[in-house]
Amino acid sequence: MVEQKTVELFERIKQMLPSNAEITDIRFEACEIIIYTKNKEFFVDPGEKIKEIVNTIKKRIILRPDPSITKDPETVEKIIKEIIPPEAGLKAIDFEPEFSKVIIEVEKPGVAIGKSGEILKEIKKQTFWAPSIKRTPLIPNDIIKTLRELIHAESSFRKEFLDSVGRRIHSGWKGTDWVRITALGACREVGRSAILVQTPESNVLLDCGIKPGSNEFPLLNAPELNIQSLDAIVIGHAHLDHVGALPFLYERGYTGPVYMTAPTRDIMVMLCMDYIDIMQKEGKSAPYTTKGIKEAVRHSITLDYGEVSDITPDMRLTFGNAGHILGSSLIHLHIGEGLHNILYTSDFKFDRTALYDPASTDFSRVETLITESTYGGTEDKQPKRAEAEQMLIDTINKILEKKGKVLIPSFAVERAQDIIAILGKHNLEVPIYLDGMLWDATAIHTAYPEFLSKELQKAILTQGDNPFMKPNLKRVGSVDERNAVLESKEPCIILATSGMLIGGPVMNYLAGIAENKKNALIFVSYQAENTLGKKIQKGWREVPVVENGKTIPVPIKCEVITIPGLSGHSDRTQLMNYVGHLRQKPQKVICVHGEESKCLDLAKSIHKTYKCETIAPKALDAIRLV
Repeated sequence: MVEQKTVELFERIKQMLPSNAEITDIRFEACEIIIYTKNKEFFVDPGEKIKEIVNTIKKRIILRPDPSITKDPETVEKIIKEIIPPEAGLKAIDFEPEFSKVIIEVEKPGVAIGKSGEILKEIKKQTFWAPSIKRTPLIPNDIIKTLRELIHAESSFRKEFLDSVGRRIHSGWKGTDWVRITALGACREVGRSAILVQTPESNVLLDCGIKPGSNEFPLLNAPELNIQSLDAIVIGHAHLDHVGALPFLYERGYTGPVYMTAPTRDIMVMLCMDYIDIMQKEGKSAPYTTKGIKEAVRHSITLDYGEVSDITPDMRLTFGNAGHILGSSLIHLHIGEGLHNILYTSDFKFDRTALYDPASTDFSRVETLITESTYGGTEDKQPKRAEAEQMLIDTINKILEKKGKVLIPSFAVERAQDIIAILGKHNLEVPIYLDGMLWDATAIHTAYPEFLSKELQKAILTQGDNPFMKPNLKRVGSVDERNAVLESKEPCIILATSGMLIGGPVMNYLAGIAENKKNALIFVSYQAENTLGKKIQKGWREVPVVENGKTIPVPIKCEVITIPGLSGHSDRTQLMNYVGHLRQKPQKVICVHGEESKCLDLAKSIHKTYKCETIAPKALDAIRLV
């Protein structure tokens, strides 16, 4: 039945194409339909024909050259190097013959594309390859380099895999008359986010994380969940409490697609690799290996914000900016023929930050909203963002005037880059040292400026003002370099992992600055209970330092300061306001990802304010939406 549907669709497309189009193959790449042609003129200039077919069948179509007409790679490289303007910063040229694509990596994609795409058109005309422009990270990054090499190397696999995904998407369905969700994690708790969305036709998992600290997994043994029956997984962002269990599913038999943004994929790899490394250093057995991470990459399908993609016969996915971390997404599912619309926020920030615009509300329909509740309690009010940023700058300046050192414990992703952007905005000229994994995370940010705020995009792309490329940003990559920073008598700012003082290079810096009253330890991130960071916030004034196998207490005489209001999560006011700013008032609001009291409090307040049904589910609760 599935094959018959595909045959009928492809035959219909062939009949609409010109008789001289010389079509050699039609196949799927997930929700897209790819047409291969041997006619050089038709490939270079199909006129309005492809647009007409798209408008008729309401499917996305891409025209590619048959491999038989493409020029040899050596000749193509020479042509591309002659056509691409030097100011584009050409870095690499790679070929994916399976897709008839040439991947052109440059520093400035806009320059390489040309006005109205004229340069790409010229490359097509002279080479008969389908050109694809990629931005190279301005800071060299092994993770992005390895990922792109892996995806190129797996082209043959991905061609068949994407075709199989497309055949499933376009297989047709009899009708959808019910929708339900099952809460598998992050229910009246923070961590292990996972929500199963089911219809008579589809099974889709939203997020698949672990619980920080305990490393607990979602309830993957729930009777509603069959890994082999999953049609798709959709990931909101790359923090481990939302993606940390994803590789486990691939090592346990899942072979379907995972949808996310490109930066989410890259950061996911970095954080999951680090998770395995930390588990091994602690003498523990990690729940999966690098094989699971590789399989997640091989099966990944990346989408941009606003890009609409069918992911099953009766579900259509759209990502929107979540304003939380690089590539973080609100997940919108349109189900059936207009039957029901779900918006799952994952983690989001409904406020402008130094890095991101506020979370998007641009969804025409939302019947069910599934929202985070991390700061959903009545007392969870943050200072205004501008006030928090000014407080940080004023505090740092006071320490620097005393010739002191400022240590900011930071999470590798988002908080470090947020602080870098704030410091860059105020043009602080002292050295800013970056230690730990946050240098790699910052490098990934340089590859995806289109996922930053419009204001920051303009500064980076048109004004050449990139906060991540300031000359006073210094990488620290060894123990000797770390010691040199501490021994220097010059004032400086140090950003280092981990953000809660539970290990990592930050501990070396803390021991080195703690006894000098001129220095300061500044907290800008949430400190969980029982972490060293939380204990110091509460008044503990000793740092345990290990020397020659013995733990020695070092007194904390430096200033200890907490700057509130720099969170990447929405506070209580923002959570409430977000519901009211949606185009359509939801019929149902489901509160997850928060302590029990906060989920219940937020659900009660939303019900009272907006007069809609609200639920704070427990783990394994199944909720019928239609």
